[in-house]
Amino acid sequence: MTDSNFDLIVIGAGPGGYVASIRAAQLGMNVACIDRRETLGGTCLNVGCIPSKALLNASEHYANAAGDTLANLGITTGAVKLDLAQMMASKDKIVGDLTSGIDFLFKKNKVTRLVGTARIDGAGAVTITSGKDKGAYKAENILIASGSHPSSLPGIDIDEDRIVSSTGALALAKVPKKLVVIGAGYIGLELGTVWARLGAEVEVIEFLPRILPGMDSEIAKKFMTIAKKQGLSFKLKTAVKSAKASKTGVSLTVEPAGGGDAETIKADIALVSVGRHPAIDGLGVDKIKLALSERGRIKVDARFETNIEGIFAIGDVIDGPMLAHKAEEDGVAAVEMMAGKAGHVDYDLVPGIVYTAPEIATLGKSEDMLKEAGIAYKVGSFPFSANSRARAQGHSEGFVKILADAETDRVLGVHIIGHEAGTVIHECATAMAFGASSEDIARTCHGHPTLNEAVKEAALAVDGRAIHM
Repeated sequence: MTDSNFDLIVIGAGPGGYVASIRAAQLGMNVACIDRRETLGGTCLNVGCIPSKALLNASEHYANAAGDTLANLGITTGAVKLDLAQMMASKDKIVGDLTSGIDFLFKKNKVTRLVGTARIDGAGAVTITSGKDKGAYKAENILIASGSHPSSLPGIDIDEDRIVSSTGALALAKVPKKLVVIGAGYIGLELGTVWARLGAEVEVIEFLPRILPGMDSEIAKKFMTIAKKQGLSFKLKTAVKSAKASKTGVSLTVEPAGGGDAETIKADIALVSVGRHPAIDGLGVDKIKLALSERGRIKVDARFETNIEGIFAIGDVIDGPMLAHKAEEDGVAAVEMMAGKAGHVDYDLVPGIVYTAPEIATLGKSEDMLKEAGIAYKVGSFPFSANSRARAQGHSEGFVKILADAETDRVLGVHIIGHEAGTVIHECATAMAFGASSEDIARTCHGHPTLNEAVKEAALAVDGRAIHM
């Protein structure tokens, strides 16, 4: 019989919840982690980050084999055929292996797994209302790490058949002839890229006058140019008023964002990708009077504690970017502070990454933010077309941009569009965490030939002394 008394109960087994559970167990706490899914890993591992990256990888290989990329390298292949069922099976195996890996880590660290839907009845009291482990449980502390759900728009009902969220878009049984993506953020562009590579006509509809809201506008503009070459089309400053599904497709009514004549767009599938909202339904938030922000997120203090003593919250349910790695950092900091240790998350240094081809990675302040704040800055930029490793790999599109304080030279932001941008940017994260200047990066020896040399050159360019440009 499962113990019903714990030092800590974590609600949610996504990246924030499972990492917090493991770290708390390492610190000597008796921990239980509750999730309504039978598999661990939350949205990220099951229907988010991991399956989408698996399909991005597979679809890129398919596109390279079906196009002229290999032929240009002197590699001749026969007719290329898509086996979508096998591609999906490969994706599912990757997901299964990783979720099983978390199960192993829970056992290794003696974290108790509880399956079911959790409700908080007050400080120290949790009831699992349905699922395998129904019952009442008690704990000294409760940590809410329940993540988020896909949002929709008025007049649009997601059925995960014709009108899908990211969950449905990761499991389509066949390649649609036409896919309409509503929303030009991270998720919409990644999944739009997957299906465009596999043969779908993809149209992206965005209410704003630009794609990738919140990202550096120069980077967003460059990616839009590249994406158009890859077959995606864009309809900006456009509002989707309704979407109606039938047995054969979807009919969308759209009109200019500023008002005007409506038009109808037909598609086989519509992907709704307009953001996410906190998954706090069913937790009993109203009943226990947990304080929420105007945006519907849980309010916490510097220790991640809510207005109710002993109840904490992290990740997508609180303010900050809805990113798996941010949730992990929240989780570690929260439980370390519960244990009387120091914990801290610098939200100015949370990388944002779009896993398209080329990748996009952003860190710190964008040029738009600095202009709006009236902060004097210097810019150093270096193109991958002048980087020897990028040229040798056939990935010469894009550039690195470093923004530094005009007076102190401290690096304020780094923005990269290019091959492996999500990996390259982490040397900048380390540098910025220690308050580095662009001069510090410029005088750090970088191996040759590497993509990271473009970072060094961009740092040199801040002072107008790039060597290879």
